[in-house]
Amino acid sequence: MKKNFYLLLPLLLIALPFSGCDVAQQAATAVINSQGQPSTLEITTALKQALEQGSTNSTAELSAVDGFFANAAVKILFPPEARKAESTLRSIGLGKLADDVILSLNRAAEDAAKQAKPIFVNAVKQMTLQDVTNILFGSQDAATQYFKRTTTPDLLSKFKPVIQVSLNKVGATRYYTDAVNAYNKIPLVTKLNPDIADYATQKAIEGVFYEIAQEELKIRQNISARTTPLMQKVFAYAEKNKNGGRH
Repeated sequence: MKKNFYLLLPLLLIALPFSGCDVAQQAATAVINSQGQPSTLEITTALKQALEQGSTNSTAELSAVDGFFANAAVKILFPPEARKAESTLRSIGLGKLADDVILSLNRAAEDAAKQAKPIFVNAVKQMTLQDVTNILFGSQDAATQYFKRTTTPDLLSKFKPVIQVSLNKVGATRYYTDAVNAYNKIPLVTKLNPDIADYATQKAIEGVFYEIAQEELKIRQNISARTTPLMQKVFAYAEKNKNGGRH
């Protein structure tokens, strides 16, 4: 029976985009009917597979060249409070300097993203059964929120040194600090923080969580994103129970 279902699964995937929620519910029901209710071990294993898949895909994408710089959703720009200083730089012919600072901020974030995968893997290993239940039957970003709660301190400690080294390497720290210090000397202006590494670190982490949220949404909403039979079985079970109003 199980083998026959997986032969039929591609047909369900083709039908899904054109038929909406009814087909999604039918697909979930078909999985449960063909395989039965998943065990606690299966649920735990499948969710760990999903979290590892989502975090691995996210960090791999962001740590590639232009992973941040070419992605408008996570691209790091001048801090909002420094946009006036950026405009001033550009108005006096230093647009290349401003562009270099922006590029270096994103290159630093791409370097730092390489440090994230083992942190997420460790967070997955530390999950409790209650964590698993809360994530599986929780909101569309429940896994992302779990990662935020359990990994943010480690990400900060790992990202900041990498970003600092990367910014120093390309001169961004010096350029930005010089620009901010010059701007801070102007009377009556709101003083800016010259430590761009703090800002870049925070934005890099925000970008990682943004991408993880996108990956989580794919797995929850798209059957084809569930890349193992166990993930297909467990998330189908979750869909059926949610739609049935049990959770």
